[in-house]
Amino acid sequence: MKVKESAFIKHNKPVLKKLLERLLKQYPYVSILATDSTAKSYSVSRCNTMISENGMLSERGFAVKISDGKHYAEYSFNRIAEELLDEICENIRQIAASSKQAVPEGISENEYPIPEETQTIFSASTEYEIDPEELGDDVIIEKLARIKDRGLASSDKILDCTVRCNYQKYSKLFLSGHKDLEQNVMWMTGGISLAAPRGEEIKSYYKSYSNLGGAEVLEQMQHDVEQCSQITLELLNSEPMIPGEYDCICAPDVTGMIVHEAFGHGVEMDMFVKKRALAEKYVGGYVASELVTMHDGASAASQTATYFFDDEGTMAHDTIVIEKGILKQGISDLQSAIVLGTVPTGNGRRQGYDRKAYTRMTNTYFEGGTHTKEEMIASVSYGFLLENASSGMEDPKNWGIQCMVNIAREIRDGKLTGKIFSPIVLTGYVPDLLKSISMMSEEVILGGGGFCGKGYKEWVKVSDGGPYIKAKIRLG
Repeated sequence: MKVKESAFIKHNKPVLKKLLERLLKQYPYVSILATDSTAKSYSVSRCNTMISENGMLSERGFAVKISDGKHYAEYSFNRIAEELLDEICENIRQIAASSKQAVPEGISENEYPIPEETQTIFSASTEYEIDPEELGDDVIIEKLARIKDRGLASSDKILDCTVRCNYQKYSKLFLSGHKDLEQNVMWMTGGISLAAPRGEEIKSYYKSYSNLGGAEVLEQMQHDVEQCSQITLELLNSEPMIPGEYDCICAPDVTGMIVHEAFGHGVEMDMFVKKRALAEKYVGGYVASELVTMHDGASAASQTATYFFDDEGTMAHDTIVIEKGILKQGISDLQSAIVLGTVPTGNGRRQGYDRKAYTRMTNTYFEGGTHTKEEMIASVSYGFLLENASSGMEDPKNWGIQCMVNIAREIRDGKLTGKIFSPIVLTGYVPDLLKSISMMSEEVILGGGGFCGKGYKEWVKVSDGGPYIKAKIRLG
């Protein structure tokens, strides 16, 4: 089934078109973004049950962008009606006028030409099997409670089992002088978190789930809860890592974290404009092993960061960032592309209709290779299989990376010994790490359970992943 169009947007589209027509008589470029989004979060644990509307993702509103041919200004609002058009147009006029006067004397201005557009009419929806809204809160909570109970019953050593899920269903309309674009999208994520005591210490394990779809994700969670419990119990016997550089096999979730942190942020081209990304100087050069081909794009995969057009009306792309080790290009929003003289890649995304659009990652991953995981493990004399990525950060100006991984399984003489180390800090200089990649599996897996911030704010949904990879990695 396909996600239905928004009744709110359908009702307001005629008056939005009238607003567009009026503004086009005053400004050579005008665009309007309309957003209607609903999102809910659910959680069940030993002691708590929670249902809440996700305030960050639930919204209805509009953003207008205008240009006089040199400067751009934006105005956001959440009420629209014919009798309000005069007021809205006047507010936009005042904002445009004040923005021209905001530049201090002696400071030069960037001039932004009007973007070139082709006539485009487009409408599309993603698909799903089970609509969480139709399923209802009571049924969702009941399913989560069953998973929680199975987790707690798996061992008397399990202190708690928390089971969560979230969904967002959104519709967007983009109008300009040449574009009339509509999209309706739904994704759903879930997570199982278990904890077990080891003396005064608590060991924990978390597994996330995601899809471009609906509540069918809950069935997969139900099948996995006992395995998640077993891994949690394994962590009770884990040891601290001995710092050093090792041959490592990274599971797809760890590969995804490396892709996202090591090169995803580093090729966001609004950072090129601000001279905050070292990658700008290396376009056309080798930055990784010849085995590495990296993609980013809302149309590059089917996951939670998939959409049909971005918040600036650019159609979704599949951008090849690295091709056989060579950095080909970055990803960009419309404004950055105008400044840099490049083609926008469909990565202009807003946290909400009332927030600025920035260059943001979408579905970011490495292509697969030709080996199996078993062949890769067999090739390691001494090293580790890294699993269960938890968090990471990067420095795009200096290409440093630091990531947290929950599990390192010891490999000795090409075989897993059963010994586990935890927690793990993965660090290094990005090109050194990527150039050391010597094997990649055929299997490619993406996960979209998390969000990505621009610095410390501007959160948007992303997914990342790739194959199993073998590389030299510094662990601590």
